[in-house]
Amino acid sequence: MVLTARPVSLFSSRCPSLLTSFSRPNPWRAAFHSHAARRPGFMRNGTGFDGAHVSKRLLTTQREKVKVLAVLYDGGKHAEEVPGLLGTTENELGLRKWLEDQGHTLVTTSDKDGENSTFDRELVDAEVIITTPFHPGYLTAERLAKAKKLKLAVTAGIGSDHVDLNAANKTNGGITVAEVTGSNVVSVAEHVIMTILVLVRNFVPAHEMIEAGRWDVAEAAKNEFDLEGKVVGTVAVGRIGERVLRRLKAFDCKELLYYDYQPLSPEKEKEIGCRRVHDLEEMLGQCDVVTINCPLHEKTRGLFNKDLIAKMKPGSWLVNTARGAIVVKEDVAEALKSGHLRGYGGDVWFPQPAPADHPLRTAKNPFGGGNAMVPHVSGTSLDAQKRYADGVKSILQSYLSGKFDYRPEDLIVHRGDYATKAYGLREAATGKS
Repeated sequence: MVLTARPVSLFSSRCPSLLTSFSRPNPWRAAFHSHAARRPGFMRNGTGFDGAHVSKRLLTTQREKVKVLAVLYDGGKHAEEVPGLLGTTENELGLRKWLEDQGHTLVTTSDKDGENSTFDRELVDAEVIITTPFHPGYLTAERLAKAKKLKLAVTAGIGSDHVDLNAANKTNGGITVAEVTGSNVVSVAEHVIMTILVLVRNFVPAHEMIEAGRWDVAEAAKNEFDLEGKVVGTVAVGRIGERVLRRLKAFDCKELLYYDYQPLSPEKEKEIGCRRVHDLEEMLGQCDVVTINCPLHEKTRGLFNKDLIAKMKPGSWLVNTARGAIVVKEDVAEALKSGHLRGYGGDVWFPQPAPADHPLRTAKNPFGGGNAMVPHVSGTSLDAQKRYADGVKSILQSYLSGKFDYRPEDLIVHRGDYATKAYGLREAATGKS
């Protein structure tokens, strides 16, 4: 679906690593960071971020139109019924009138795959691209090379792994990549807790039994457990991971563990009642439940393969609301089938949308349950959509005004370099965290 606006002229302006070392080798030592990892500080002054000079010419409103391309998912009748479904092609993050009133052009599409897609055709002369983790338009190096006018790539939400960040740094003098940090961390954390409970309490098979008109208490209860008394660990403890641990505190788990390159403060650890484990394999071997809350980058892609899954406690549950490509889908499906994993749940897939034959759509444990997969919805509740729509508008305003006064925490790459530790592991990391 494609929605286009009448091109009207107004103004435009141009926007002009994690490096860790470890003493001992370990193949799993990838220095994890949460979706919304802590960002390095920026200086604001009269000349812009980090003292970089912004000329008076750039700070002057220019009467040139800007073409904005938005790649979103179709909402159909649902978007008509609920205007709060802002992340759809129909409701367009609430941006169309705001942009057109200023003379800019907004092109919206859900057609994003293949060389002849609307995404590919319209990207060629777009100055700004907006896409979303829930229906990502993948900005590969090849696509970026064709986007000669592109200056700003905005993620409506959090998680910008759909962009080749290295290529963005080198394209058109450095494309700024920004996301709406913090916009849906609560939404995702709540979804993690829900998924853990759905798996541990064997909810899905029990509910399906009722829908089918059946009643067998023994069948439902034979694979049902309490969360209390279990050991739960999170891979990364940034904004999402920390919120997950805080919410788990109320369940009286036996122990709450975390693995991250950067520890929480002793005060936070005491307040939450959690403990850092320096070795990922060691943590996995202790946990009844593991939740993945790190971003996707070079060192986390395919991390949870058959070798690492084998290090997990037999009969444990794995939850992934981070990114689908962090796990090897075939290996997860096999571990579930064998019973080594009692359950797998989450909302992230690779690619997205997930093909009909994706193995994690139907993978089950030996009891015929253990699957709590849903579409990519954890971070796109109606409340979250309002927050990230507002955030996208704020980022666009910073760009279109020529002020470039972005929130520092929203910047992923800027001025040809990484602006965050959440992405861009630039060299191999080995050893202990």
